[in-house]
Amino acid sequence: MEDWSELRLQDRIAPGLRVLFVGINPGVRSAITGHHFAGFSNRFWKLLVESKLVPEPITCEDDDRLPEWGLGITNLIARPSPGISGLRSVEYAAGWKILQSKIAAFRPRIVALVGVTLYRAILPLLDSTPGAARGAVRRSAVLDSVLGLQPHIIHGARLFVLPNPSGRNANFSYAEMLDAFRALERYARA
Repeated sequence: MEDWSELRLQDRIAPGLRVLFVGINPGVRSAITGHHFAGFSNRFWKLLVESKLVPEPITCEDDDRLPEWGLGITNLIARPSPGISGLRSVEYAAGWKILQSKIAAFRPRIVALVGVTLYRAILPLLDSTPGAARGAVRRSAVLDSVLGLQPHIIHGARLFVLPNPSGRNANFSYAEMLDAFRALERYARA
């Protein structure tokens, strides 16, 4: 398919989720297939299975089943792209407003941001978010401890940061990614 730029993925969200996963934006393969995290080298689905966030092996083609297990998935920016370098700050801000309304409407317990880059991009927007609260943590301390549970609460949902599972992510080993997904599973179960 040549013109994937106008394609949009369907959110997989239901009320009262344990975890709502949020990606930055769909990649080209995800846009073409219509499934989240569909890139050949993306390890999202393998990490979900190995961390026991889902009870059985699944792939991107099973993304519509996530709500069965109290999980959901969406993106901050709906527009697909081959990478994030072409995304504009105005798209992040507009996407954050839409995401806030999804969080308010569906009330997940945890919002899991899939990627440190995503967290850093929205961090300046968190302070002006209606319905958001933040613990007494210095901003520099927040940026130093980017993975895991964060001090932010958005419309009652705790914020959790995961590494980006893309095969292009050289900042974290697979073992570190799996540790983060397992930490999320433990927190979601508690």
